[in-house]
Amino acid sequence: MPAHWRGRELFDRTDWGRRLGETELGGLRAVARQADPERLAEHGPEALAGLEPLISGLQTELEEGAGAVLLRGVPVAAWGEEISTRAFWALASHLGTPLSQSASGERLFHVRDHGYAPNDPRYRGPSSSARLSFHTDRCDVIAFCCLRAADSGGENYVVSSVALYEALRREQPDVLTVLCEPFPYLRHTVDQGNALPFCELPVFSERDGRFGAHFLRVLIDRADRAPEAPSLTARQREALDALETLAEDPALHVRFRLETGDILLLNNWITFHRRSAFIDQGVPNARRHLLRIWLSMANSRPIAECFVDHFGATAAGALRGGMRPRAG
Repeated sequence: MPAHWRGRELFDRTDWGRRLGETELGGLRAVARQADPERLAEHGPEALAGLEPLISGLQTELEEGAGAVLLRGVPVAAWGEEISTRAFWALASHLGTPLSQSASGERLFHVRDHGYAPNDPRYRGPSSSARLSFHTDRCDVIAFCCLRAADSGGENYVVSSVALYEALRREQPDVLTVLCEPFPYLRHTVDQGNALPFCELPVFSERDGRFGAHFLRVLIDRADRAPEAPSLTARQREALDALETLAEDPALHVRFRLETGDILLLNNWITFHRRSAFIDQGVPNARRHLLRIWLSMANSRPIAECFVDHFGATAAGALRGGMRPRAG
């Protein structure tokens, strides 16, 4: 199975990393210069002449390949952050449909330390400098573009969730059985357009023979503590601990650092990802800054029907995921 890779095997694959060529960069820049920077989130996908092979190749690699692709070479220093941002948006909006990442409808999210206190309702992991645990996001594909790396730290970790499943199937089948059962997820603090206080989802599932994995422990743990959601059993906590311990095995995951001009694309149904803590420089315009876009993909796999409350649709190729904008 192409999505079943272990550790550094990913780096040896032809569908993992590549540098954007001059023709591709020229096409991206041409489209980026046409975008209205004041209405970037509304900007639709114009034709990317000559870039069809890149787009179709990425779509196939993300769904049918390793599920992880690193593109290098966006010349942020030469283009500036505005043109680079618009180029990233143009590329992502051709790959799939950008989704809302908050109740305010943000489709382009700035991943940087905003300095929010943990008890601030605006606080979320990507708005801090804290270490993040392995997880997936509410979309088919997540796209990152690095405008500036941190002074130190901020490394990216990616693991094949297919490899995790297979390792558990061979070595801890009792744990796998639990992880295929539903877990409660509390509504995120920034998901105020969602009327449901919680939903219940398995970590591992399948539909029509297609594998799917979904995991965000922070919302599971919040549900465990919340009076309005079911509490976890000891067996469930042990299974989650076992999953996270396995994902942290260096033989299974890869670790790398996104540098300025890098674009990382991940299929959330077949990979988990996380980030290490980072330290910024004191100068505001020299701090770590990534762009993030959540994408619904036209060539996506079908997912289990139990995800309908969380994703809105479950059929292959359906427009799904993201957070509903708050009414009014």
